[in-house]
Amino acid sequence: MSFAKIFTRGLLGLHAPLIEVEVHVSQGLPSLTIVGLAEAAVRESKDRVRSAIINSGFQFPTKRLTINLAPADLPKDGSRLDLPIALGILIASGQIPENATDNLEFIGELALDGQLRSVTGILSIAIACQQSGHQLILPKQNAQEASQLPQFEVFAAQHLKDVCEHLSKQQPIPQYQVQMPIAVDQYQCDLADVKGQLRPRRALEIAAAGGHSLLFKGPPGTGKTLLASRLASILPPLNMQENLEVARIYSVANTVHTFGQRPFRAPHHTASAIALVGGGSHPKPGEITLAHLGVLFLDELPEFDRKVLEVLRQPLESKEIVISRASRQMTFPANFQLIAAMNPCPCGYAFNQDVRCQCSADAIKRYQNRISGPLLDRIDLHLDVPPLQATELQDTTPVENSQTVRERVIQAYQRQIQRQNCLNHALSPKQLEQYVVLDPQAQKIIEMAQQRLNLSARAYHRVLRVARSIADLSEHSEIQTQHLTEALSYRAQQN
Repeated sequence: MSFAKIFTRGLLGLHAPLIEVEVHVSQGLPSLTIVGLAEAAVRESKDRVRSAIINSGFQFPTKRLTINLAPADLPKDGSRLDLPIALGILIASGQIPENATDNLEFIGELALDGQLRSVTGILSIAIACQQSGHQLILPKQNAQEASQLPQFEVFAAQHLKDVCEHLSKQQPIPQYQVQMPIAVDQYQCDLADVKGQLRPRRALEIAAAGGHSLLFKGPPGTGKTLLASRLASILPPLNMQENLEVARIYSVANTVHTFGQRPFRAPHHTASAIALVGGGSHPKPGEITLAHLGVLFLDELPEFDRKVLEVLRQPLESKEIVISRASRQMTFPANFQLIAAMNPCPCGYAFNQDVRCQCSADAIKRYQNRISGPLLDRIDLHLDVPPLQATELQDTTPVENSQTVRERVIQAYQRQIQRQNCLNHALSPKQLEQYVVLDPQAQKIIEMAQQRLNLSARAYHRVLRVARSIADLSEHSEIQTQHLTEALSYRAQQN
């Protein structure tokens, strides 16, 4: 047979579109041509494939080879197409049975000696392969990652020769035994490390319970970063479906993720807008996508470039980011929980009675104006973190650890899912009318607060969502006055 077709997968954002590798062997001067919008890494595969085939004990055809990567309008990049190209050449030249690749897909980079090397984005590839009803042959280094999918057949190979023997039925590759990773419930940071700061601890628990965004404001050394870094430790662990979502993102980004734990991302304030939301000529996930179903911590918030912070406004509402380029458009998930920290002024000691601030009124105003009103309006809880006294730091009385707080948060999570099938931060205005019912006294309080605090419609709804979370933590089905007043106290500190 002079023609062969092999199925493989490309990567387009988090998706893995099907690619058909068509190989035709014809008479003519020896040559190898690759067509189908192949980029540099794919075009270079011809040299890797040639050496791998020869060093695996096969003959490389001394004829005219034409390789088409269909669909032709889909860009192909990376080295993951080496294995299917090599197999296509061997089948087209009659060295492997032509029907051996039915219902199979192949992924892998080839070394010059025929060894298979790992590739990125394997979980997205495995998910797409499973949806097509195909089996997957891949490098052994990627097998553990792909085997996270339940009821999916994975065959792990170390060498091109192993794959060829499997297809020729000389030495079948055994199905990879699923080895589910153990969910890690241990965090390096624990809430028990935080001394004093009862009100900030309470705000942290409310934010965790309802998935709310939170801003800590205070002078240096009060524990803002310490508190923020403990938020992930009091969030419920990821379930299986959420684990797959997060693992899929980290697989494409070629970044390590701890199975079972919610992501915690803390980019430096010198990060660019593309680093934060994703992008590039070949769009890749940014920090807000890497923080999907987890926490995005922005320390020293005013030190970020204002244009960088403004790109967060739309993802905070839509929970996704759409990256548009001239040739394509990609959507990445961005359901993250924002927590930020900032000083009140450049020196950090404005409004502190114990330390004299060195900043002028204009300097303080310019510093705080680095964060726009629309962005602040999208943050649910605003809290001042006061300095600690020496007696508080010396206090050795045990405080609640992360596990104790997490148990209360999990109970609040469960109430929200049973009642409305989503967390409180995601309640729509229509759902708020159904699940957040205020008594006459509470209605008067929210009306007065809206006038005095000049609350926007967005801020009004966010106050109600926070009040709903406070009530869930208190195990109350109805919003009571104390729940609403506490929620308003966190919004009042914005002004």
